[in-house]
Amino acid sequence: MNAFTEAIALDIAHALQRGQPVVALESTLIAHGLPWPTNLETARRSEQAVREAGAVPATIAVLNGRVRIGLSDTELTHLAQANDVLKAGRRDLSPVLARGQSAATTVSATLWIARSAGIGVFATGGLGGVHRNAAESFDVSMDLDELARADGSLVVCSGAKTVLDLPATLEALETRGVPIIGYQTDALPAFTSRTTGLPLEHRVNDPVEAARLVAVHRQFGLPCAVVLTQQVPESEAPDEALMNAALDDALNQADRLGISGKRLTPFLLARIHEGTGGMSQSANAALIVANASLAARVAVELARIAPNGPEAGAG
Repeated sequence: MNAFTEAIALDIAHALQRGQPVVALESTLIAHGLPWPTNLETARRSEQAVREAGAVPATIAVLNGRVRIGLSDTELTHLAQANDVLKAGRRDLSPVLARGQSAATTVSATLWIARSAGIGVFATGGLGGVHRNAAESFDVSMDLDELARADGSLVVCSGAKTVLDLPATLEALETRGVPIIGYQTDALPAFTSRTTGLPLEHRVNDPVEAARLVAVHRQFGLPCAVVLTQQVPESEAPDEALMNAALDDALNQADRLGISGKRLTPFLLARIHEGTGGMSQSANAALIVANASLAARVAVELARIAPNGPEAGAG
């Protein structure tokens, strides 16, 4: 019996048993990434986008010391409003579960839980990676190592977060053997920025092509997750000059205040939101929903072309 059997909501369990497409969604954006009520609205829109594409959404979190795979609207609302919900990466899961606490799961924790439960498609906003000045701070997100361990998973995102050292992040992913695929783009997106100018070697142009690539990756037992990167919708992308100015100011503020570790990314995103007059927040919400929709469309194609094919499992 899967260790997470009792954690899985009934509709998701039934979908997995029948080989129907399921898309995992992370919960950090609800509790820590976006303010109220945008966080709840975005979570609901993401789940609806997955359903409209023909898949089943599986938002993941830890509630009162129990892993939950699939949340009710009441639970989503609680995560969006509560002030005592922790932020848990993979390394934090054991302490949080042992103490009976509640936590929103980051990319690394959500991805680990999803693949342990047999869910091989995951949608998020932007990945963590190598932070600026990491040569001195050694601040590198555990997302990178989890992606390297998540054999056969598909992760749909809008590249890595703008606040990171993006060339170093791309190099770190290459070193770990993680394939980065552009969806209708030849360059790495950077969260709310449509492009970094950093070229990608591989590209797909539609969900069918993406699904075939993932199916081959799984068929040959290749290690690592496949990362499919999609640009933020052009109509929602903030002005680049304004975005860069807000980012520089946020980085300077963080340096002056000595903010680092888990607090750094939420702090920077909040300051950038202020500096762009809310445009970065609108872009963040838009790309999250767009990535959920794309992940679901690829999951539907995967279920069609390889209904009995290998699914991502625990590594």
